[in-house]
Amino acid sequence: MMMRVEFDEPKCVAAGQCAMVAPDVFDQRDDDGVAIVLEETPGPEHHDQVREAAAVCPAAAIRLVQQ
Repeated sequence: MMMRVEFDEPKCVAAGQCAMVAPDVFDQRDDDGVAIVLEETPGPEHHDQVREAAAVCPAAAIRLVQQ
């Protein structure tokens, strides 16, 4: 099963939890710390980390869509 990451940038509070939990999928901009999605369709080996990143996001800015 494929997974697609949807990220609501205006909601992001730059906490960095996603980048710490799933560094292959998320990073943060240097200037303001807002998250960026590195891989919109992460491979199955990253699914557990991406689910955790969505769960710990304090702003609920990450939505996962199963395809």
